[in-house]
Amino acid sequence: MTDAALTRILHDALEDERKAEATYGAVIEKFGPVRPFVRIIEAERRHAAAVERQMERLGIPLPANAWADKGVAPATLAQACKEAIAAEIENIALYDCLLPGVSDPQVLKVLTDLQAASRERHLPAFRRCLERETGGGGRGGMGQAGGPHQGRGHTGRRQQGHGCP
Repeated sequence: MTDAALTRILHDALEDERKAEATYGAVIEKFGPVRPFVRIIEAERRHAAAVERQMERLGIPLPANAWADKGVAPATLAQACKEAIAAEIENIALYDCLLPGVSDPQVLKVLTDLQAASRERHLPAFRRCLERETGGGGRGGMGQAGGPHQGRGHTGRRQQGHGCP
């Protein structure tokens, strides 16, 4: 793995975590301290910090936060939950794409842990959010969000540049 490849991987992971933080922050600003956004935004901040620590350890300069104050909340909380489901699915897919290119064991552990958090904690929480907001009849599973490749145009969490679709 080249230094440039690892730098690009870490930049993409960091940008994705920052985008989530900005988006979830906009949802909180619009709708108040609603679950699960109020808890997951803190996790996204920790995720970004974990990636930043790896970049600092490797001597990779930290990029400016392109997402600061740029998050946009949808019209309804139900739509926010639905879009968050799509975003977390995209995040999992991003890490599926990035992880095979990582040879540094510490970076690999951090990114694997971040992917697990999205899969095991964030995604189920947003699915419950959608069910709660739609009266329990929401189809908050993969079908509702459109699967791992749907919705990238509006959520924007997925990054390019690694030969990933």
